[in-house]
Amino acid sequence: MPSKPVDPHELRAAVAAVLPWLEGTAGQPERPVLAAAVRLSLRTLEQLAPGRSVEVRVPPFAAVQCVDGPRHTRGTPPNVIETDPRTWLELAVGRLGWAAALEGAKVTASGSRADLSALLPVLRF
Repeated sequence: MPSKPVDPHELRAAVAAVLPWLEGTAGQPERPVLAAAVRLSLRTLEQLAPGRSVEVRVPPFAAVQCVDGPRHTRGTPPNVIETDPRTWLELAVGRLGWAAALEGAKVTASGSRADLSALLPVLRF
């Protein structure tokens, strides 16, 4: 079951706070600001694609399970996506496409269901 629903205004504010960094016009945001943007955008993905067949990891801030399909319960999930905070946020707002992220080795994706192309972006500015 996904966590509590994300307030769209809270999500928009959290991601807006990191946009200058993503655009290259500001330095990296403070850790709590970056963490909020990552966590809220991941929770939004979790709500858009409920399920437990894919685990999306954005260390060191969060990991969620999403996408309908066979449920994973023990050990390493068969479908795992992992990336860094900046790449995740670029994907989440549509500044980076899924295929480009994979081709550029900015994302690791293993398993037959490890494809978020149809679910991204989770927020547009």
